[in-house]
Amino acid sequence: MEDKFKDFYDTLIENLESYNGEYASFIDCGPNLFKLLCDVLDQDIKRELRLDVCGAIAYYVVPMDIIPEQVYGPYGYIDDIFMSVYALQRVADEYGYDFLQNIWEYDNNIKDVMDDCYEKSIEVLEEDDIKAILTYTGLE
Repeated sequence: MEDKFKDFYDTLIENLESYNGEYASFIDCGPNLFKLLCDVLDQDIKRELRLDVCGAIAYYVVPMDIIPEQVYGPYGYIDDIFMSVYALQRVADEYGYDFLQNIWEYDNNIKDVMDDCYEKSIEVLEEDDIKAILTYTGLE
């Protein structure tokens, strides 16, 4: 029998599929934002933005980030989602939301998703957390 490795996106979906707690409505966006980040790398984008996107992708897999999933469970994806939106916003600033919408594989509007995720994540994250996330990833 051949072993099949899971895609990290599938792992994210699995980790969050039974979560119904506070902030579930936007934490559930985490896997799709991760996928969008990966799909953005398949596009011809500027090197600087490619590094930002890679930083956001890497932030998902770092075991002990600012709000670690191992400690906080699904709540620990809030900082990952913030980082995703932060990097994707930089891409949108350069190429526009239509660029992202064309890559986005879902029916909802990517700008609305990003705005909602940003607003909800900064409700939870403190200013020091945001600074720590951006410093950790080298984006500030």
